[in-house]
Amino acid sequence: MFLDGPDSRPSEAVHIVFAGEKVKADDLQVNPSVQASEHTGTFVVLSLEALVAMKLISFRRKDQTHLEDMISVGLIDRTWIERYQTDLGHRLAEIFDSLEN
Repeated sequence: MFLDGPDSRPSEAVHIVFAGEKVKADDLQVNPSVQASEHTGTFVVLSLEALVAMKLISFRRKDQTHLEDMISVGLIDRTWIERYQTDLGHRLAEIFDSLEN
């Protein structure tokens, strides 16, 4: 994590996540590889599918909120549940179910 000065907080930091590795030992799977990226001409960015996977792997409350936001603006829908391995798909279904209740 890169902090901007001695008084900065982790919530304001730039966090580095290594491709193909787990952040925490109990994560369901490793993070997506760098091959799961797209070239925009100027930048190389993580694909939306890989970003959603990372959010499902971490699954902290803020990751769940990010997923809810992606759903609310139409970036992802229920068809995305089938794109992920069983446990990640279940987590995404949980988000959709919580929004419908």
